[in-house]
Amino acid sequence: MSGRPQSFVVHTLGCPKNQVDSDKLAGLLVADGLSPARQTVDADLVVVNTCAFVEEARQESIDTILTLAETKAPGASLVVTGCLAERYGDELAEALPEADRIAGFGMTLAAGPSAPPVPAGVSVELGRRSARPIPAFDLLNLPRPPSPRPWAYVKIAEGCDRACGFCAIPSFRGPQRSRTVEQILTEVEQLDAVEIVLVAQDLASYGRDQGRGERRIVPLVEAVSARAPRTRLLYLYPSDLNDNLIDAICATGVPYFDLSLQHVSRPLLRRMRRWGDGERFLARIEAIRRREPEAAFRSNFIVGYPAETEEDHDRLLRFVEEAQLDWCGFFAYSEEAGTFSSTLDGKVDEALRSERLAELGELQDAITARRRDMLVGRRVEVLVDEPGVGRTHREAPEIDGVVHVPAGLAAGTFAEVTVTAATGCDLEAA
Repeated sequence: MSGRPQSFVVHTLGCPKNQVDSDKLAGLLVADGLSPARQTVDADLVVVNTCAFVEEARQESIDTILTLAETKAPGASLVVTGCLAERYGDELAEALPEADRIAGFGMTLAAGPSAPPVPAGVSVELGRRSARPIPAFDLLNLPRPPSPRPWAYVKIAEGCDRACGFCAIPSFRGPQRSRTVEQILTEVEQLDAVEIVLVAQDLASYGRDQGRGERRIVPLVEAVSARAPRTRLLYLYPSDLNDNLIDAICATGVPYFDLSLQHVSRPLLRRMRRWGDGERFLARIEAIRRREPEAAFRSNFIVGYPAETEEDHDRLLRFVEEAQLDWCGFFAYSEEAGTFSSTLDGKVDEALRSERLAELGELQDAITARRRDMLVGRRVEVLVDEPGVGRTHREAPEIDGVVHVPAGLAAGTFAEVTVTAATGCDLEAA
């Protein structure tokens, strides 16, 4: 491409934390004089914010890059950023000549002198031809424009200090570094959103970085809640879910608990280098429900971790039946190079892993359907995300089901509606 790009488009893959990065990058590109393009073919600069958490996510990222390379306008620059770029920069640059730049957030990288020009917002690149070093570029505290939706994700920290056996995130996102309360509150006010969704790799450890400082998640939740009608928390490590944090979450009016459990078998959790067991998890869930009967719960579980036995699997099945969580995700174990689990023996056969996934998914689908059916006939409060679509406190945006509401209700407003039917994960209301 000759000359400076005038328009851009950002494609985001992976988790809500990546969406925050994309929003900040888009804001920076606009501030740098570029205009958002309506579609890929209209853009001079195409950015792909990738995910590299597991093999399936990496393959989706690569497939997306290849598709965009074919569909972008002739002469447009294709920049690959995000987790895939940070984790596999040099290797990715060699394997994907279709990309003009490989750009990692928050890392000291190098740019190829003959690569096409891009604006300052993505000037932290790892080119295929290494040259001069470029200062580290960190999106964490960049300003953001007001949210185009009634809700917005806010990342309160980057990185992680834990050493879970299956997770490679600390190796490329680094140790946890928390933003200040003031920085976060400034962003909340800039976003001007009705619902703020706080996210981080380890949300409840906010404020305690590398073993120093004090956890400040409770005062942060209270401060954000004073500025937004709804405050929601995603990704809570179960050992840090103490009474003070539970009280703070319930006081927001959004008693939604997204618990990072991963499994319930104590021996397997220890092989995962994680805390807890099914009995402790059930006791905590039951205690929260006694305190707040309207509480909603979500969790994720890894299936087929090395040495997972039939007994371990049966324990997980029993837990899912007893816990009656509103939402559950089940994911096949993915071996990540450099992690503790990659050194373990006892690999679970892929066919057996798929069988266990299917069994758990079928069980949870029935539980979710029953819990949605229980809401039929009830009067509920929804936040209208867009005409015809809303959410109660039970549904996190982009993750859970939705409530279909009368089309005349204005986006960004709250409405009282009556649930008339349930269809799978979604509800109908009038």
